[in-house]
Amino acid sequence: MTKPKTDAEQTNSFEGYAVPAGRYAARRDRGPKYFATLGIWVLSLMAGMMILALVDTQVADVPTRYVCPPDCGRPPTGLPVATNPRFTAPGGEFSVSYPASGASYTVTTEPNGVTAQWTAGDGGTLRLFSQPAQGRNSKQIAEELLQDGFPDAQIVYQLPNATVGFHVGYGAVADFQQLGASVNDRLRIIIIVAVKNDLALVAAADGPLRVFTPSFGPGPPSPANLQIAQDMGKYVNSFTWRGDPPR
Repeated sequence: MTKPKTDAEQTNSFEGYAVPAGRYAARRDRGPKYFATLGIWVLSLMAGMMILALVDTQVADVPTRYVCPPDCGRPPTGLPVATNPRFTAPGGEFSVSYPASGASYTVTTEPNGVTAQWTAGDGGTLRLFSQPAQGRNSKQIAEELLQDGFPDAQIVYQLPNATVGFHVGYGAVADFQQLGASVNDRLRIIIIVAVKNDLALVAAADGPLRVFTPSFGPGPPSPANLQIAQDMGKYVNSFTWRGDPPR
């Protein structure tokens, strides 16, 4: 009869299996494949990026649409000038930057604005001034100014979304044939008017008509065909009425 095991013997013993005598090798368990897992993630990410890039090339961009007025966006060129001298009306009704008098411009000022005569290149005149609107809109004022300064001038086209001091107004480009002048000596006139607080601010330029080409002009195609117009935009945008925020 087998003697029962004591509690101490039961504690120091465990069940096992008998195997034949000999040398044995335990099979090594393989650990996690970190590099393989990382490689799969990188390849998946690159494939996803390539698919998104392909989709982006096939989807047409939606153009930004403005409801103008009142939201006319920002003019693409001609930021306001900050280093040029600035004219302020005696009563403070408006102010505007203007070309510095020197080798290129001869400048004269009057109570209602500035006249800058350009003496370089093709020459021309730039006028930046104001006048009471007296209930008239910007188009009426522009047409009256054209008739007064250049009788029988023919409007060539209307400027789209014309602004003065970033305020929507009216603009036109016209040609004027002086009496006794040849057909090749026509004047090109650009006039832009905007009305605010019953005060019209006007930017006007005139000079010899000369068609812009890849070798003459601003570079990008432009129907302005007036050399002084290339220097006009920044002064038009610098106009401010009384109470406008500083720019």
